[in-house]
Amino acid sequence: MSALASIAGGAAIHAPAADAAPQIAGASTPNWDLTWLDELRGKHKQLYDLGTFNLGADQAPLRYTRNFLDTFRDVYHLEFPNINTAVGISGPAFPMNASDRLWEKYKLGERSKIIDPMTKQPAVRNVLLDGPDISVKAMQARGTIFWQCNVALGNVAQQLADAFHMPFAEVRADLIAGLNPGVRLMPSHVMALALAQEKGFTYMKP
Repeated sequence: MSALASIAGGAAIHAPAADAAPQIAGASTPNWDLTWLDELRGKHKQLYDLGTFNLGADQAPLRYTRNFLDTFRDVYHLEFPNINTAVGISGPAFPMNASDRLWEKYKLGERSKIIDPMTKQPAVRNVLLDGPDISVKAMQARGTIFWQCNVALGNVAQQLADAFHMPFAEVRADLIAGLNPGVRLMPSHVMALALAQEKGFTYMKP
């Protein structure tokens, strides 16, 4: 919080200095572990906002993350942990964070109009997960953090609960259990975007 001054009758009263404010960006709470924000200390950091990204129209959004990592490696010889990337996922891009089990059970490929390049049919597996170059696992191997908006996950759970005539709480718990290993569940996408930028991440929306 910036220092504030109130002047009345010629006297100035100052609020506590900015450095006296508590630093909470990377703090843990009983329900949320946000410490990963403090663990990424690279000089160059960029986040990719996939909050409204349509995977059915473009199944290669991670090429931007790869290009960032490749060019900083080639030009400055920097790799993780000296360079950091994060991918923020909200609603439409949820399938990127979902396991093969969830794709098959809830027909995520069919619902999101995502075609499996091998079968040419609606995907029943996470076609973004594996691969040597621009897959989720390839980016994670280079230090990229993937997060999932909890608010959006609730919306997805409600849609699937309605579609499959299942209890909302059961579907929501199933989605959380079926997130890809390493995915960080964040209270909200907008909160995560703000905290990441406060920690020095530049912002890009593919």
